Amino acid sequence: MKKIAIILIVTLSVISCGKKEVKKVTAESKIAQEAFAVSEEIKEAYLKKDLPSIEKNTTKEGYRELIGAIKSFDKAELTFSDKWVDIDKAAVSLKIAWEGKWVVRGETIEERGTAIFIFEGSPLKLSRILRNNPFRQPE
Repeated sequence: MKKIAIILIVTLSVISCGKKEVKKVTAESKIAQEAFAVSEEIKEAYLKKDLPSIEKNTTKEGYRELIGAIKSFDKAELTFSDKWVDIDKAAVSLKIAWEGKWVVRGETIEERGTAIFIFEGSPLKLSRILRNNPFRQPE
């Protein structure tokens, strides 16, 4: 009798756990994914010195701030590690840890830091960068 009870319990638990529950993507998750994607697009445009792509993904104020900060470089590598996202009605804040390597007139400069990207609007556009701006490098 104990064996039948154990087999019944095991069978019921396997059957009940057999279906995978599909969780729907929340609105906040979609916004966070969009912020990550826009930050990557801006980074790639910066590395290619593609100003029209940077302008497309920034607000007017954000574009002016970013273009004013960019220093001349021959070659650059930049890596972003997304840390957290804060979403409210007015803006999306994306905290990023970054590492970069720039070559300027044959000299290699390595830097790292943390920045907070502020996105506004729909679709999201970069409006400003707080803390240690990776696009201001090399200083």
